[in-house]
Amino acid sequence: MAEGNRGNDGGPAADGPVTAEGDSDSGGRPWSNWAITLATLLAPTTFIGALLLYFGFAYTDALYAHFGVDAATLGFSTQDYALRSAGALYVPAGTALTVALVAVLVYYAARALGARSGRLPPGGRFAPYLLSVCGLVLFALGMLGGLGVWDAGAMDTPLLLGSGLVLVVYGRALFFKLSGADYPVARERLALALVAALVGLSSFWAVHAYAKQHGDDDARYLARNLWLRPAVTVDTPERLYFPPRQARETVLPVADHPQRFRYRYEGLRLLAEVNGRMFLIPENWSETGGSVLVIPAGNTVRVAFRAD
Repeated sequence: MAEGNRGNDGGPAADGPVTAEGDSDSGGRPWSNWAITLATLLAPTTFIGALLLYFGFAYTDALYAHFGVDAATLGFSTQDYALRSAGALYVPAGTALTVALVAVLVYYAARALGARSGRLPPGGRFAPYLLSVCGLVLFALGMLGGLGVWDAGAMDTPLLLGSGLVLVVYGRALFFKLSGADYPVARERLALALVAALVGLSSFWAVHAYAKQHGDDDARYLARNLWLRPAVTVDTPERLYFPPRQARETVLPVADHPQRFRYRYEGLRLLAEVNGRMFLIPENWSETGGSVLVIPAGNTVRVAFRAD
């Protein structure tokens, strides 16, 4: 009876396996924490990198499409797209990071208040509900704009959808922290995954709209100020057929010794130079009837850059 009681009460024989299992869990936990930390760092970095590349492509496509050139024919590299996206994203990226920093500070403050288990400041209990309601309103406006119920701008719909979902989840997270509880991630994993997917889709949507608008604006400015691009003089062995009055052609005089280049073209500007090809645009280019000349940057032509 005594042995039976020891077995039922959980004596030394019963404690051995439990201790071994606990040691195994504690030994595996550091690796799990490292994996979670690594995933937390890599996921946003990969997402931001993808946004930069996508912005660079959309911006380049909109910029050169204004001049009748398909961005795919340019052959820019991944690095080129990333570098082209840097300058245009300083203001929006800085604004987004500032808002994220404020949200994180508010989240930490809510966690500290919830840990005290004391009386919350006036309105503290209602702030999470207010944020979630505002998020729902923004999401509804985004849905109505996407369906064409109201005239939403190109960036309005994705920004309303994404920010609305973020506010709903953020308000719910603040509610749990102010209550001193943890967010039920395991229980709401599917809903959070869908929210993350929709926010990611909205981010790419907004980036595409912003890149297209920024590329169109820069293209119009460049078309009005082509003198900002380098002036180019091209000598060729054969005649190039430009539309009337878009380039100045000069027949080079024939010398005594054999001469390779016979024609000279002036009044051109370098639009881009990629992979050994130069995209030249006339100084008096116009949207109606304007053309872009593509020539190889090799020994088949002679190119001279001229200072204005």
